[in-house]
Amino acid sequence: MQTIIEKVRDQAQKHLDPGKSVSLLPRFSLFSSTASTCPIQALYEPMFCLVLQGAKEVLIGEQLLRYDIGACFVGSVELPVSTRILEATQDQPYIALTLTLDLDKVATLAAAFPPSPRYPVDCNAPGFGVKPVTPELIEPWSRLFNLLESPEDIPALAPMIERELLYRLLTGPHQSIVRQLVGNDSRIAQVRRAINWIRSNYVERLSVNALAEHAGMSQASLHRHFRSATGITPLQYQKRLRLQEARLKLLGGAEVSKAAYTVGYESPSQFSREYTRLFGQAPSVDAQRLRSQGASAEQISTPPC
Repeated sequence: MQTIIEKVRDQAQKHLDPGKSVSLLPRFSLFSSTASTCPIQALYEPMFCLVLQGAKEVLIGEQLLRYDIGACFVGSVELPVSTRILEATQDQPYIALTLTLDLDKVATLAAAFPPSPRYPVDCNAPGFGVKPVTPELIEPWSRLFNLLESPEDIPALAPMIERELLYRLLTGPHQSIVRQLVGNDSRIAQVRRAINWIRSNYVERLSVNALAEHAGMSQASLHRHFRSATGITPLQYQKRLRLQEARLKLLGGAEVSKAAYTVGYESPSQFSREYTRLFGQAPSVDAQRLRSQGASAEQISTPPC
């Protein structure tokens, strides 16, 4: 196992751009950092992440997850997270590979191939998890890096590599998490409906009763399963979205009160308190710091794995 991880790590070295997410192919990316970082608040999309070197920590609700070399993280819902790199140096940078999960492709494969009997199927699995990586989830990355040396072959072979990785996720240790992406009758599917509604209507006042009806659940069931899937409650999820969107508007030059009202806050003072509690600085101070650092909207809203 160590040999193949080292091989892929060595292949990744020539593509590193420390501190930035490098797009290898659509949905395939590489991230590296030469230093540890402070916690970053953001939103993870459904994805598979494999660490080749260094270590990272992710706080989801009250659950603290650590993953390092040879470990992989999988998330099947959009997750508000607090994340930071723990181990990274100039000589041994943090290196991680990410595959963003394509829902349609996952659904097609899940319908064609049943779960593997080698791993237990948990219908109540959370929407995220960290486990040791398997050789089957590493080897395709080596072929991907080889493929990058032959651009003319990418259109024919890259989809096959993505399909293989998705198949391995659907039949490997993370199968219970990933399969919940597509089961219309699963609790995660119902939670996803609730999440999608919140994301589309985060500016509006949230009625938990209406949200539960939209998701096809009772209020008690929605609260329990939403928290299991995301680590937080629906109201907390909406608050995180509002504050994240406000941060983007502040980065773009919006005034604090304007940003607050635009994302649904009625009280700028309440907005400032909650913003400071989440991001560690007052809105205007945080926005000025981000602009001075040249931060982009993508960097602060969707941090790399």
